[in-house]
Amino acid sequence: MGVSAVVMMVVAIVVIWGGLALSIVNLVRRSPEDGED
Repeated sequence: MGVSAVVMMVVAIVVIWGGLALSIVNLVRRSPEDGED
């Protein structure tokens, strides 16, 4: 695997896991008790 392939793989992993983490954080922060918007 070339350097560009490794970079693309890392970027894809960061995007996928980053999006997953953001969605989980958004779900957790939407607790019914803390109704701050």
